[in-house]
Amino acid sequence: MFGAPYDGTTSNRPGARFGGGAIRRESFGLETYSPYLDRDLEDVKVFDGGELELPFGDPVPVLEQIYAYTKKVISDGKLPIMLGGEHLVTLGAVRAVAEKYPNLHIIHFDAHADLRDEYLGQKLSHACVIRRCHELVGDGRIFSFGIRSGTREEFEWAKAHIHSGKFLMEKEEYDFIGDAPVYITIDLDVLDPSEFPATGTPEAGGWRFSTLRGYIKDYCVAFNIVGCDLVEYSPPYDPNGVCAATAGKILRELILSI
Repeated sequence: MFGAPYDGTTSNRPGARFGGGAIRRESFGLETYSPYLDRDLEDVKVFDGGELELPFGDPVPVLEQIYAYTKKVISDGKLPIMLGGEHLVTLGAVRAVAEKYPNLHIIHFDAHADLRDEYLGQKLSHACVIRRCHELVGDGRIFSFGIRSGTREEFEWAKAHIHSGKFLMEKEEYDFIGDAPVYITIDLDVLDPSEFPATGTPEAGGWRFSTLRGYIKDYCVAFNIVGCDLVEYSPPYDPNGVCAATAGKILRELILSI
């Protein structure tokens, strides 16, 4: 596990670079045992590599550094779990994982499509991250769930190139993924802002914690997970720490489900 504290392309409310540190601090008050899964973190070997020291501004060296660290984790025979940071950081990790696993598939939980080809003239943006990931894995290998925000063009493009579920879609088991390697990226704004307001771009109409937890368990059990991330938690909009506790619990369930 490692942190990628970067929010240089955040289009609304900044602060996600503090997310990983806030989750760590709150985790000291979190039980290691999951009653949902009947599993305990004390029975799992997890190494926390801390926060990467990422430069401000230009996303290119940021993504290169994330790529290099993720590649090292994979080369050591370990599974990378990254804490954002804004959603663009996913691209650095996916580059390394896709290099190792050419048949990589991506499961994407989010309120936003993130399929713009560019945003304000920039191709490297959290609004474009899934479009950039598609360039690495190709058609039919990205599965997006919870999407309820995006441009008309994004939704039209999605129909032709990825599997995208609007809103609270019915679960499908996508048996054709089989034992192919899968990367899971979880943008926490997939949760409803009444339950999780501490994100840079909150969107009404989202999921409950129980819904997201159920998806995590189902897909981590069903598929061959080779990497994952948890992004877009912004502590400045979490004055009482409730969202940090929720993010920590989601992280616990993610680790134990894998």
